[in-house]
Amino acid sequence: MALGAGPARIFSLVVGQGLRLTAAGIAAGLIAAFALTRGLTTMLVGVKATDPATFATMAVVFFLIAATASWLPARRAAGLDPTAALREE
Repeated sequence: MALGAGPARIFSLVVGQGLRLTAAGIAAGLIAAFALTRGLTTMLVGVKATDPATFATMAVVFFLIAATASWLPARRAAGLDPTAALREE
């Protein structure tokens, strides 16, 4: 903000970075989960190891949690007064 970025740009930058990392983490987690389900097949009763509803639900839940975790600091960063923040540093 001290160099000319507006609050909306700061907000989208912080949330965008958080959601990009989230998407990469969810993709890596889904790949790892599909790879590791073979060992869990014997322990599951009544549910397939690669149940698409379970994988999709958990991916959405993790994405919503990460979006909230990105949104809160982004809102705070967008509301900062740049001169006050520079004085504190």
